Amino acid sequence: MQIGVVGKPNVGKSTLFKALTLAEVDIANYPFVTIKPNSGVGFVQVECAEVHFNVKCNPRVGFCKNGKRFVPIELIDVAGLVPGAHEGKGMGNQFLDDLNQADALIHVIDGSGGTNEEGKPVDKGTYDPANDIKFLEKELDFWYLRILKKGWDKFSHEVQHSHIKIQVALSKQLSGLGVKGTQVDEAVKKLGLDPENVTAWTPEELYNLAAELRKLTKPMVIAFNKIDVPGAIENLERLQKEFPDYAIVGCSAEAELALKEADKHELIEYIPGEGDFTITNDEKLSDGQKKALGFLKENVLVKFGSTGAQKVIDAAVFDILKLMPIFPGGINKLADQDGNILPDCFLLKEGSTALDFAYKIHSDLGDNFIRAIDAKSKRTIGKEHVLQPGDVLEIIADK
Repeated sequence: MQIGVVGKPNVGKSTLFKALTLAEVDIANYPFVTIKPNSGVGFVQVECAEVHFNVKCNPRVGFCKNGKRFVPIELIDVAGLVPGAHEGKGMGNQFLDDLNQADALIHVIDGSGGTNEEGKPVDKGTYDPANDIKFLEKELDFWYLRILKKGWDKFSHEVQHSHIKIQVALSKQLSGLGVKGTQVDEAVKKLGLDPENVTAWTPEELYNLAAELRKLTKPMVIAFNKIDVPGAIENLERLQKEFPDYAIVGCSAEAELALKEADKHELIEYIPGEGDFTITNDEKLSDGQKKALGFLKENVLVKFGSTGAQKVIDAAVFDILKLMPIFPGGINKLADQDGNILPDCFLLKEGSTALDFAYKIHSDLGDNFIRAIDAKSKRTIGKEHVLQPGDVLEIIADK
């Protein structure tokens, strides 16, 4: 799974990416600091199954703090996008194409209204961040349209005069964007397009199709950054009403990065997503650092409950992509062959079954599935049993 971090230059996009991944990236106050896409690993937070069994887990990947399991997710940070990106402005085409395989997007905007449409700093409150949401929608829609229209005349005639269904043909044509046949079918039906008369689809209908496929294949959460700047709260409340179809999450990327760095250097103990931290090495902190940490606690954590950064990535995975955590483990054995307790946590689509989980672990377990055992309730369940977030399952299969 891959999540793309996108937005204009100078809105805190790379700061949020670094805060989520602690990857070494360039951060500066001018456009196009990010030239080549940065990739890193962020973490979503779930309740660890260890709390139900009174044990301490040993994650194979990710980590666990105080019963909170952090599951790794790949993030990619592309160059800042500006109006006209789909036409190649600001290196737009190159970096739009870097997002081909992204399953979802985190769109970072400057909630303070202090960055104009070109990504240049302006006085706080003089630019409407709602414009950023509209601009990025347009750029992504035209990006999809560009790929869709490439060789469209020849493609549509071939489909028209063959026995290939448009769902199959288009999913193959747009496979680089992760488009599936079921999504094509859903979009075609929603827009009322005639699948038997593809050559008659108008330019407007093609644009609408591109926009609908973009929504289905690149769902988006809005990271409303700089929430701690005066005036940002009012902007957030207004945008949440104006764009009810989006998850818009207030955050302070700078605050999250500062706390993560302090935790990394063992100056404080900080669990991402929480509303407080504990100073662990008072002697190593300078007066300036103490003052800065006090400012963050009072003006971000106390005021907003958290920096919001963890909520952003959690929203992308759980609210937008509709995934849920499932743990492998048996009634009498929660450890793997190396003695690691609850070493794995898988993310599956909501509505997944016990059989889906078996296949997620290994194809042989799916092919030879007999039954599963719910380690929490100790009940035997069948292959069609629909799983719930946080389930712990043992798969029984033929050897």
